[in-house]
Amino acid sequence: MPSAAFIVALMLAEVVFQGHARVVDLVNDAGLVAEDDSFDTATANTVILNNTLYNTTGLSPLTPGDTVVIPNTTIHFIGGIRIYHLTNVTMIIDGTMHFGSDAWDLPHVWPTDSSGEIEDCIRIENVLDFTITSSLGTHESNAGYKGVLDGWGHRWWGVPGIGYLVHGERRPKLIQMKSCNNSVVEHILLKNSPYWTLSTQKSDHVTIRYTNVDVRRTRYDGHDRIDMSAFNTDGFDVSGEYVHIHDCDIWNQDDCIAVKEDSQHMLFERINASGLGLTIGSIGSTTVNNITFRDAYMHNTFKGIYMKFQENNDLGSISNVTYENIVIDNPEQWAIWIGPAQQSDSSRPCAAHPCSLCWPQWSAAKCYAPPHGTYENILLRNITVNNPLNSPGVLLGNETNPMINVTFEDVVVNNPGDKPWGDDGYYCENIEGVATGKTWPVPPCFDDQTDATLAARLA
Repeated sequence: MPSAAFIVALMLAEVVFQGHARVVDLVNDAGLVAEDDSFDTATANTVILNNTLYNTTGLSPLTPGDTVVIPNTTIHFIGGIRIYHLTNVTMIIDGTMHFGSDAWDLPHVWPTDSSGEIEDCIRIENVLDFTITSSLGTHESNAGYKGVLDGWGHRWWGVPGIGYLVHGERRPKLIQMKSCNNSVVEHILLKNSPYWTLSTQKSDHVTIRYTNVDVRRTRYDGHDRIDMSAFNTDGFDVSGEYVHIHDCDIWNQDDCIAVKEDSQHMLFERINASGLGLTIGSIGSTTVNNITFRDAYMHNTFKGIYMKFQENNDLGSISNVTYENIVIDNPEQWAIWIGPAQQSDSSRPCAAHPCSLCWPQWSAAKCYAPPHGTYENILLRNITVNNPLNSPGVLLGNETNPMINVTFEDVVVNNPGDKPWGDDGYYCENIEGVATGKTWPVPPCFDDQTDATLAARLA
């Protein structure tokens, strides 16, 4: 028998949508309760929203062309919001959707699905021409106010250095999008996600613009051990085809943008990013092709340009990738890393999977490039790195499957640190690469075709 909340939501929706009315204020018309952080209210709000947006039964009152509005107030929800099987629907968020309260016994009260997995805050599946936006934003600009999704991440990250041991990766994503085609996210602030911030899977022709990510424990203007203990708080993790992310600011404690498995034809431009980098990976046994990052600024980032293969037993490929017109100021670890994923997938933080987090500082730590991961046609053009704390970076291919056709054109590092690679600048092995233009320092395993070297040969 349908619940009372379900019946009330349908009755309200019938009133709102009768005739030609196609806009519903989810507070005034559908019954969401604002400015109340009690757990019971958050649960009821989630039920009401699902009865409007969860269309697997065909009972959602929404039809193509309709708009739902979160007005300019704060509304609390619990995880498990589902937006399914909608076409040409717009969701306007002018207030704050809040997914936590210190009054709740988080994470113990958080809902799970039928298989016992943690529910994401918002899951969007099988939608077409779906838009999340805010009327507060400035047209075609990242300026102005934004709608807010607040994941209340600090309750999931726990005590720095200890929280991960307690919760691991059993934490909700802020937004999970799957099979979402021709869809747009714009003019939204995504704040303090417990886990990945916004993830797309098997989604084509997705645009994310004028949308910011802010994930941090403190207001420190960098990434120290306390802030970095908000593990796995990726910014935008995307897979699919024809994804365009532009005019976004990202500050987080893991990959800022991560291109995931089975991805091609993606463009990321006019990005401000600080975290673990503009990333491709980790890639296993799939293909990533035709990816461009351009016109980016990275202030006090931990990593800069980061491409990585994980351990795999089947062939994987990363090809036809361009990074261009990027400035990286004061990177705290590596400005440029192309090779294996530097990570641990176990409770042993220094385990090599495939490259240890403790490498190269700890002499016993291991770092190796998986033999089945192929890099081909990689171009870095007009990259400026200023004042890196360490040597410029790591370029590590596999001995039996070296990287092919890697070009550094005008890749300039100013005032590099001298540790750990000294005058070499880069740790560089198993790459068929060439350095051109004003590139300095030249990676030691590259063919030096820079302007300075060519001029010296002619002198």
